[in-house]
Amino acid sequence: MNQSGQDSLSISSTGSHQRHSYSLPRDLGDRILESISLSRELTSQILGDVDSSVVAQAGGYGDRVVVGDFQDGLESSYGLDIKSDAILSRPSNAKVASLASPLEGDSSFILPDDLLSHLAEKNEVQSLQSMSGKDKHKRLPPKLDYIAYLVHFAVFGILGVFTRYLLQKLFGPNVLSLTKDDTPLYLDLPSNMLGSFLMGWFGIVLKGDLCHVSEHLAIGLTTGYLGSLTTFSGWNQKMLNLSSESHWTYAVAGIILGMFIVNECINVGVEFSGWLRRSFLKLTKDSEITQSTLNQLRMRTFKQHMIVMALMLATWCSFCVFSGLLVKQELERLADITTLWLGCLLGPVGVWVRWFLARLNGRGLGTNGSLQWLPIGTLLANFLAASLMAALSTISKAVNTTRCGLIISGVQFGFLGCMSTVSTFVAEVYAMRQSGHPGRAAAYATLTIFPSFMVLQWDS
Repeated sequence: MNQSGQDSLSISSTGSHQRHSYSLPRDLGDRILESISLSRELTSQILGDVDSSVVAQAGGYGDRVVVGDFQDGLESSYGLDIKSDAILSRPSNAKVASLASPLEGDSSFILPDDLLSHLAEKNEVQSLQSMSGKDKHKRLPPKLDYIAYLVHFAVFGILGVFTRYLLQKLFGPNVLSLTKDDTPLYLDLPSNMLGSFLMGWFGIVLKGDLCHVSEHLAIGLTTGYLGSLTTFSGWNQKMLNLSSESHWTYAVAGIILGMFIVNECINVGVEFSGWLRRSFLKLTKDSEITQSTLNQLRMRTFKQHMIVMALMLATWCSFCVFSGLLVKQELERLADITTLWLGCLLGPVGVWVRWFLARLNGRGLGTNGSLQWLPIGTLLANFLAASLMAALSTISKAVNTTRCGLIISGVQFGFLGCMSTVSTFVAEVYAMRQSGHPGRAAAYATLTIFPSFMVLQWDS
């Protein structure tokens, strides 16, 4: 039986022990996570042969989305042509079978209904996501494109900070009293749960559809909003506080339960959003109407991009002025809400730093590029945020004034809370597990959590 290289999907028939190969296009790079919406078995087979550096970039590859060396690296590594919408295709002389039919010699095998449905869905969505050469030339110039991403991150980052604060107050001791500082159910647990759940939606299942409308919107939602809604440094700091008060059992339980909960949240998010998406595609049987609707929503022209960027810039400036005035007013009153408004001012900087560090994902260490499976950028962002969190806590204890405490809390809540992330981290762990490397997923989780916790423990 012929194989079609990396584009071949091997599936076992339930009625026999024979194995049959079918061609399935691989959405490497930005859409690698879309394949994870398949069943666990199929996803493991699809991603099993994919280079580990590509899986490491499942949570994002930073500003390489603008400079373009991400695509250059994939082209040289796989011999693949990368279309403008990041869909990969084999060279014309590659032997690839049709999605809807098996390879030669396998005509007697019938695909399961759910797989046929998925393949048909993939064909339809890929046709909707195809971008003409004319659209390609209407993208923003690289410098303006870079600025557009930064502005989107700023706005979505502030929204993430604000949502995190509201969830803290809603589920905290003053309202629902479900989360507290002195229990394993830490204050940021609801926001980490919600962010991980939504990451399954917008970062995995629906990311390709969002990119078809606007790449700035897709990355702004995942890196900007969800990355700021969730916080790793805050989680780590709360567990440190428990351990420093001799509540080691609570601290260990908070780490273990927190990790299991956010992992389950992204699982539920993927499954639920995948079901909704499939249901929508079944209801929308007229593909011409669907294509027309998506094409109308797509950001096609330079003018459209500039209008959206101007609106986002105006929104960000308004947020900055409003937050700045409130910081000055509330700081004079020494009010606790100063933390929120200062966090809104500094949050975008944390998102920018995390996005810049994400360019290290999939690069590996040293000139030989060892450990390319490790998302070094995300790991470094979380570790640095935890280290700075510990340093600022030490300064706050040394100064021991209300004003200094409020300022440091604002920096921790905004800048460090947005610099660290749980949603991207858990998406990368999820991608490693689903690509057939649970050991790497466990190692990555351990390297993220325990060194950061030890740094905090040492500084305390």
